[in-house]
Amino acid sequence: MRQMTVPVIYKNIQVQAELKLDVMVNDSVIVELKAVEQIHPIHEAQLLTYMKLLKKPKGLLINFHTDNITRSIKPFVNEYFSALPD
Repeated sequence: MRQMTVPVIYKNIQVQAELKLDVMVNDSVIVELKAVEQIHPIHEAQLLTYMKLLKKPKGLLINFHTDNITRSIKPFVNEYFSALPD
């Protein structure tokens, strides 16, 4: 699935916010794409927030501003990861 809007619910109230994640893979992996000189903690927090709001176990943060894409991929897992089947 391509870019999608993430609903923000706080204390059972849906907050009017426009959060959009870049890519969802197999309804379980969120991929956040960047093209910045350096990944900052705010980029990681953004991905972790999407994972928590959507209750998804895995995330990938990929920075395309590099000469070696394989070194620019950061994987993330959260508490939902342990609930995945083996």
